[in-house]
Amino acid sequence: MKKNKVFLIDGSGYIFRAYHALPPLTALDGTPVGAVYGFTGMLFNLINEYPDNPFLVVFDAGRQTFRQKIYEEYKSHRPPAPEDLVPQFPLFRAVCEKLGIAFVEMVDYEADDLIASYAKVGKETGHEVVIISSDKDLMQLVDDNVNLFDPIKRKPIYEKEVFEKFGVSPAKVVDVQALAGDSSDNVPGVPGIGIKTAAELIQTFGSLENLLEQAHTIKQNKRRENLIQFAEQARISKKLVHLVDDLVLPLSFDDLHLKGFSSDAANFFSQLGFKTLMNRMKLQPLESTEMPKSDHLDEPVEKIMQTTANYQMIDSVDQLQSFIKNASEVGTVAFDTETNSLSIQDAVLVGFSMAYRPYDSEIEAIYVPLNHHTLEKKIPFQIAIDLIKPLLEDQGVLKIGQNLKFDMGILAKHGIHLQAYEDTMLMSYCLDGALHPHNMDALAKLHLGRQTLSYQEVVGSGKNQKTFDQVDLKTATQYACEDAEITLMLYETIRQKLLKTPMTHLYYDIERPIVSVIERMESKGVCVHKESLVQFGEEITNRLTVLEADIFKRCGHEFNIGSPKQLGVVLFEEQNLPQPKKTKSGTYSTDSDVLEELSFQGHEIATLLLEWRKLSKLKSTYVEGLLSQINEKTGKVHTSYALTGTNTGRFSSSNPNLQNIPIKTEDGRRIRQAFQAPKGYKIVTFDYSQIELRLLTHFADVPVLKKAFHEGVDIHKKTASDLFKVDYDQVTTDQRRYAKTVNFGIIYGISGFGLAQQLSIPVGAANQMIQAYMNQYPGIGDFMNLQKQYAVEHGYTETLLGRRCYTPGIHDRNKSIRNFAERQAVNAVLQGSNADIIKKAMYQIHNYLQDTFKDIQDRPYMLLQVHDELVFEIPQHILETTSIIEDIKKIMETCVYMDIPLVVDAGIGDNWNDAK
Repeated sequence: MKKNKVFLIDGSGYIFRAYHALPPLTALDGTPVGAVYGFTGMLFNLINEYPDNPFLVVFDAGRQTFRQKIYEEYKSHRPPAPEDLVPQFPLFRAVCEKLGIAFVEMVDYEADDLIASYAKVGKETGHEVVIISSDKDLMQLVDDNVNLFDPIKRKPIYEKEVFEKFGVSPAKVVDVQALAGDSSDNVPGVPGIGIKTAAELIQTFGSLENLLEQAHTIKQNKRRENLIQFAEQARISKKLVHLVDDLVLPLSFDDLHLKGFSSDAANFFSQLGFKTLMNRMKLQPLESTEMPKSDHLDEPVEKIMQTTANYQMIDSVDQLQSFIKNASEVGTVAFDTETNSLSIQDAVLVGFSMAYRPYDSEIEAIYVPLNHHTLEKKIPFQIAIDLIKPLLEDQGVLKIGQNLKFDMGILAKHGIHLQAYEDTMLMSYCLDGALHPHNMDALAKLHLGRQTLSYQEVVGSGKNQKTFDQVDLKTATQYACEDAEITLMLYETIRQKLLKTPMTHLYYDIERPIVSVIERMESKGVCVHKESLVQFGEEITNRLTVLEADIFKRCGHEFNIGSPKQLGVVLFEEQNLPQPKKTKSGTYSTDSDVLEELSFQGHEIATLLLEWRKLSKLKSTYVEGLLSQINEKTGKVHTSYALTGTNTGRFSSSNPNLQNIPIKTEDGRRIRQAFQAPKGYKIVTFDYSQIELRLLTHFADVPVLKKAFHEGVDIHKKTASDLFKVDYDQVTTDQRRYAKTVNFGIIYGISGFGLAQQLSIPVGAANQMIQAYMNQYPGIGDFMNLQKQYAVEHGYTETLLGRRCYTPGIHDRNKSIRNFAERQAVNAVLQGSNADIIKKAMYQIHNYLQDTFKDIQDRPYMLLQVHDELVFEIPQHILETTSIIEDIKKIMETCVYMDIPLVVDAGIGDNWNDAK
């Protein structure tokens, strides 16, 4: 009879494999979710392939187990978990629940012990047990009914493979490990004995105990002496590597069958931003009654299925002048540009549309084509510009736009500086935050019940896509006039809703003023020294050439290293390296996991290939990628800032994404060095120091921390002094490091488990440290509890300046998701306040630069905003003759009132890296 196959999954192994395999990903609120994404994908692949089999994911409950009581140094040297992985730990269990997969953990024991116990019961009850893990410690469990499946090499491990690795049968693996030790887990073993020697000894003497009893018969002097001297150490090592297989099972085998996706799985994965995975899972996000909403979202919307406005294409000066006159008399006009590119620097103004509502009448909308290919009659371009310029710059006429930052950039190229404007996209963002998209199509449907003509419908897609200047005039007029009409209607609707809320001041004091600041930063761009990037690229190319020559020499011939198919044949057929499972296409997998495992096994060719790939990515993504972003017309990089992309009000940037430029490695610093000041200028950076910790202290009203910030002492050293009850001057480096981790961890709602992971300490000790922190600074706990309760009652929390940061999941039935939402609620207050402060500072600095240096030809410019940092380009003579650095610092440090001082650090250099 065919045995029922049961899968036991090493949860910790999956987590760390997912973390290292994928690039950093974040949810809308900025929470890192890259490892969660990879973990989810790998689990889904498994259950999709074996939908009828039982599954169990086994997690480690913490780093402290009974093994540390046997040997205190066991795993003590392991580094703390990466900072961006810690906030993800609670989500892995939630993922299992949403996918309907059983999971277990047990305090004081490792996941491997639970796996061993389930494997034992499984084979005793007639199951075929498959353990999904690349952990060699689990090889001791392999027998006729239990095998491993290595997810890195994608191949099963039976007794034959265990013998090839350890030189003994699975039952004797623990004896070999006890002798050889394991540096990765700090298992001491016997000095001078490796795997090969240990296997030979166990084959000869049968067992570890027999060997130790007969150690005096060993011929080799040093080996004999070590076996006798370190006999007890070998016995301790065996206790450490031997897996406990008689634990009481938390779940029966009947509980391990897949339960199917939970009813709220779609909303859970949607909140994390896993759109691609959801498509694979065939999940569609559902409307949840538990999702937070703005009050206005419950208001009925009258559906407007088609327009009653008057649309007209204008191709004569008289018609345009008449429209401008009528719109000016009304005093409010919607305006929109149509271009052939989304790059402001490259875009050609193809036409523009305007709309106004005559008194007690239907909306009038026009489209003025300027650069269509099929245009027979038109208003000359410069005449049209000259006609609309007075209207758009008139302080007495209100201009309405949707994403005006783009239109302002296009107009500025033609000498028009938009004045007196409103932006419906930003109004909507202030009203609802990240609850829904803020593009025109979405807002029209949400607020007007209107299905609009989409841009894709107009220009097409794929090979058939055309630019707007190729669109026929009838379609172009319909589309452009509708844009202007909808923009005006959205203004009329959203403004009334906004005025009923406290968000009005956020729009008028923060979001609307920042538009012109960001537009000028984007238009100005930043100088990137092309030659230095090209030189760096050549250096990388040379390093790659040397690597390739070494690889080809070892393989005996040249081949395309970048071809997985060719590489697979070379490695696994010609070089006879251990073969991974083939892919669905029938080729060998040569992904990074496979190469890393081969490298770990000592195959130097794999190490060379990994280095080749790292350099290739650096060259393509950061060197060639950045070079491709240098605009041919300006010679600069013009990043684009998204104004409505996050739940907390933070900016995100693209083309290029400046937040992802590496800085921690020497190669990464070479990239930042390419961002250079032009001749006669310096790059000057201004960076808020510990701003979120200062905000936490302000909100929580912690007197001792307030005093420390006012006195300018080392806040982490001060915290260590308070936590460990030692004098400030007696704080050790490790104590300060612990305190720093707690300080910043508290901001993200770190758990005892998370802190234990970061500091490599027992969970109990971590919990005690967090409790001591809360006892020392009780205001922090009170603040956090207050924010959580407020989020439960209202569905959002508020920043220092009143921004609402919504908290999906705060009422979820799943405790892990609720806890995650609670941490989001607290963290959003700090991150959102940080965003509000830096935006307010940017606007004030912008005005200061405009007023102070308006008559100077070589002026200072604000170039970039990245995280807590502002980057400027300032002429050398202004740095030498004015107080500009102190002035900007003062603006940033005093733009809002707080109980404690904000501190800004400034740096000056010839490039971005040197200014840090």
